[in-house]
Amino acid sequence: MKKVFVLIIVSLFLISAKSQNADYKTKLDSIDKYIVKAMTDWGIPGMAIGIVKDGEVIFTKGYGVRETGKPEKVDENTMFGIASNTKAFVSASLATLVDEGKISWDDKVRKYLPYFQLYDPYVSENMTIRDLLCHRAGFETFSGDLLWHSTSYSREDIIKRARFLKPVYGFRAHYGYSNLMFLTAGEIIPAVTGISLDDYLKQTFFTPLGMATTNSTIREHKNITNLAQPHDWVNDKITKLKYISWDNIAAAGGINSTVTDMSKWIKLQLSNGTLDGKKYFSKETQEEMWSAQMVNTISGTDKYFFPTKHFHLYGMGWDLFDYLGKKVVNHSGGLDGMISQVAMVPEEKLGFVILTNSNNYLPYFLMYTVIDVFLENKGLDYGKIVADFVKRNKEEDKKKQEEEEKARNKNSKPTLPLESYVGTYGGELYGDAKVTLEKGKLKVQFIPAPEFESVLEHWQYDIFTVKFNAFPSLPTGKVNFIINQDGKVEEMKIDVPNPDFYFTELEFKKKD
Repeated sequence: MKKVFVLIIVSLFLISAKSQNADYKTKLDSIDKYIVKAMTDWGIPGMAIGIVKDGEVIFTKGYGVRETGKPEKVDENTMFGIASNTKAFVSASLATLVDEGKISWDDKVRKYLPYFQLYDPYVSENMTIRDLLCHRAGFETFSGDLLWHSTSYSREDIIKRARFLKPVYGFRAHYGYSNLMFLTAGEIIPAVTGISLDDYLKQTFFTPLGMATTNSTIREHKNITNLAQPHDWVNDKITKLKYISWDNIAAAGGINSTVTDMSKWIKLQLSNGTLDGKKYFSKETQEEMWSAQMVNTISGTDKYFFPTKHFHLYGMGWDLFDYLGKKVVNHSGGLDGMISQVAMVPEEKLGFVILTNSNNYLPYFLMYTVIDVFLENKGLDYGKIVADFVKRNKEEDKKKQEEEEKARNKNSKPTLPLESYVGTYGGELYGDAKVTLEKGKLKVQFIPAPEFESVLEHWQYDIFTVKFNAFPSLPTGKVNFIINQDGKVEEMKIDVPNPDFYFTELEFKKKD
């Protein structure tokens, strides 16, 4: 009777497993077909996805090509930049130190980094590690990011210059996404352990998890053959971009990885910090990272598309919201030419990673599509709807630019001879920029980031256009020279409208 009972149990298990696999196949086929279609809608050269369910990696696949115009295909082992999905690794690294009793989430930052200083003495003295990890320092989202973009500043240099950033919110009063605060959090690790952040990530997670094709610097790209290249749409053509180094702000977004490796990371997250018998961090510290630390707003787009979303919060290195009655732990990542998304529905033991090699919004909306498929919710074709919306916005922006061009006074001239605009301009936050006169035209170059250089074409009056050709994804901007009452140039104001880097934060007062 015992043998018969065991055989019945085994048979039922096998039937259940077979049925489950068949059910997964239907779902995965649906996702697979959707991705192929969505890539066409968005014009994405290449992407990859990895899905974990019930403790197992059930799907990894690459689509398209690593570089436009070349035949090499993306597969599950193609390396992409994961950008801000690095932040969860930094939080988890600090969690290991919390578990070891070496730090506390609520330790003051200056206990470990005495040079840390912000806009207000009280904030400087009372900022905690927890504050660094949940975007409540008081800054506007992405404030100060030009301090690291292609500059020669070290990690410590950037942190020290953050004291000149102006807040737009009260301390702990409002969500404002800050890469600079995550950089600061990352520097606590070597201060406590004597090990660099890059080595700590490798020793603590990459190597023991078997993430063999994962690193935290593009300096190692020379050793990678299966590497996706970043792209963006430039003049209505998909164009390869160069990799921008994140080495000086690696804690905020420097990791490069594959869907195969990231699936292992997701398995660890879904198993509460312990995987294959090895404890990486405790369930208690994970709960802290996955718990609400700061309230965020629900965007108008999300309200429209996802009416079941009732809250939007930030933990420590993780974005949190509810969807279809389930808690979703997720994060997006964006570097110049690559967008990524990691998402988990812990109650469903579901997690996945999406990596793409172009600037686009698809991974965020694809997140909902994947969840819809697994929760058997009849959702919309979000990717197609948003792709069409983005296309219309581009057309409207183009019309505005044409109207602005028609309205400008093409017959106007600069107030002063061009020689009068030549000189060094600068401020405490960023440093200096030089304006020179070459072959009858003004030229600007940022000293901390020499690749930020451009010929200045006269537009009207004392306004010139600026185009940083080394960074094609940045649009053409304007440089406005301010003339004082004495008839001399006193300041240069630069505006390059884009969603990520605020040129208007930079002060360029004429020094000579």
